[in-house]
Amino acid sequence: MPSFLIQFSYTPRSIEGMIDQPEVDRAAQASAMVASLGANLLGYWYAFGEFDGVVLMEAPDSSAAASIGMAIRGTGEVSRLETTVLLTMDEAREAMRKSANATHLPHGEKENG
Repeated sequence: MPSFLIQFSYTPRSIEGMIDQPEVDRAAQASAMVASLGANLLGYWYAFGEFDGVVLMEAPDSSAAASIGMAIRGTGEVSRLETTVLLTMDEAREAMRKSANATHLPHGEKENG
């Protein structure tokens, strides 16, 4: 199954709820939601920096991953969400091999027309 990285930032209201109820297992909630859409939550982490949290999941395809992103946004609990498709090293090597067959212009030349 393809892997996806989801990075997100909480809304101020969400953070207030976490402070008020730190005992709530938000990873379990996320896992149940992801599973309900046919995917598997591999990990859920809080983070410092640009995003408040990170999720690693497997989903059957990009459409399933997109539906999960929509469902998360639909909760109103996040202010920002980015989903990244992850490639295995074998998939990346296959992409590298395929790219060698691409038709392209040599560096510095412009296409006519």
